[in-house]
Parts: sequence; C-alpha cells; structure tokens
Amino acid sequence: MTRQPLVAKRAEELLGAAVVATAPVAGGDIATATKLRLSTGQTALMKTLTQAPAGFFEAEAAGLRWLAEVNGGVPVPALLAADSECVILAWVEQTAKTPVEAAAAFGQQLATTHAAGADGWGLADDGFIGRLPLPNRACDSWPEFYAVRRVLPYLKLARDREAITPEDAAAVEAVVGRLTRLLPDESPARLHGDLWNGNCLWGQDGQVHVIDPAAYGGHREVDIAMLHLFGLPHLPRVMQAYNDATPLADGWEDRLGIHQLFPLLVHACMFGGGYGARAGTVAARLT
Repeated sequence: MTRQPLVAKRAEELLGAAVVATAPVAGGDIATATKLRLSTGQTALMKTLTQAPAGFFEAEAAGLRWLAEVNGGVPVPALLAADSECVILAWVEQTAKTPVEAAAAFGQQLATTHAAGADGWGLADDGFIGRLPLPNRACDSWPEFYAVRRVLPYLKLARDREAITPEDAAAVEAVVGRLTRLLPDESPARLHGDLWNGNCLWGQDGQVHVIDPAAYGGHREVDIAMLHLFGLPHLPRVMQAYNDATPLADGWEDRLGIHQLFPLLVHACMFGGGYGARAGTVAARLT
C-alpha cells in the first residue's frame, strides 16, 4: 500500500487518526473506493465521489445507521465517519467462500431487519439509488407509494432517455393500474432498498454484511425480489431461513416480477434499453 496524500489528509481530519497507507479498491460502479490502514491498526474503507449530488453521502450514512439499529439484523459495517464528500466504514475482510451456514444466518437476519419496521411508507428524507434521486415522501399505502415513488418516476426518465419502447412502457403502466389488487397488505418493513449480490459481502467472520443501502420503509418483498433478480449464492437456503423466521404471504414467488420492475427501470435509466425491454417482458407476464 502507498499513501495518497489528499485522501489520507481528509480521512485523518474526520477520524482523528493518522493514515499509514492507502490502496485503491476495484469494483465500485459509482464512487471511488480506497482502503485505509490507520495508525491505530484498524483498516477502513473510504468512499468518495467527485461532484457528488447534494446529500449523497449523508443519505448513505443515514441508511447505514438505520439498518445498524436493529439488534440481530443484517450485519452492517461500522460507520466511522461521514460528511458531504465521503463515508468511511470499517473494513470487511471478504472470502471467496460462501458457506451455506452464512446464507442461512443471513436469511434469518434479513427477516429480523424487515420486522423492525418503519414509521410509514417511505422516509423523512429523499435518498439515492445509484446516482439517481430516490423520492421517499410518504404515501398512505404501499401500492400508491410503489407506483408514484418507485415505478412511474423511473419509467418517465427511461422514456425521456429512450431506454424503453412505448410498447414496453405501456405494459409497465398496465401493471401499475392493478397494484392494489396484486399486492398483499402488510406493515412497512425496514428495507435495505438496493439488496443485490454486489452489496452483500461474504466476510471471513462467517457473516454476510450489507453495504450501499437505499433504505426506506417499504414492502419487504422489494428486497426479496432484488435478491432474486440478480442472484445470490445459496439463495434457496436464504429464503428457507427467512420464511422459517417470518413467512412471506402466499404467492410471493408469483409477485417477484412486480417488485423487480423498479430495479429494472432504474437500470434502464442508468445503463440502457436492454433493461427497459426486460421490464416490459416482466410486466407483460403480469397482465
């Protein structure tokens, strides 16, 4: 490890400890990640982003704190420092192994986090999904919130960016019109909000740690649907442990596509039309 003076100086200001060495970390799609070795012997991860949108890192820090409040919930790296320019987290030493025992524990922990609940549908402050704004203003019901805060804003943006065809957009809109009949009535769950495989770190401590939340109060099938959309090792074992702890409503597997529309549209906005076509295909199967 070498030492990047500017990164090290900012970290030292926030942590009150000397940075002995730094090293770039590969894999981030949005932020720049740097590994820090501190004079205290601790290792940390610092995330920065040039010209970050206002509130970007503050929203991430708030989400990490909110998830970490849950006793027995999904493990979250300790938040060491945060400001408008960065977040600094305790380092999670990862392993290439994905033991089934860790998957089972993760399923039970995710159920515990969801069961901790939220004050309503949404969150007091807006957030981000990737670099895109994530509106969180509360609604009276989950079907309303999912329609006007999750699906329709990104459907409009995907149209504006020509990332979805009119036919596929119409199929998505047809599903939106039926949400009140399609979705089971549940209390708001405490969601990670961006729970895909890349945000799940298999640690050498035998636990699955979650990072990069887009947290809010929502339907717990959102997190479940995203895990199924992008995959996770031993996912059937995760789901068995989850359902043993707090069973999902009957028919949850048939509803996965409903809650996959949101991440598919977000990806269409960020990465292009292949995801828009996939959203249209999923929607067409639901109508």
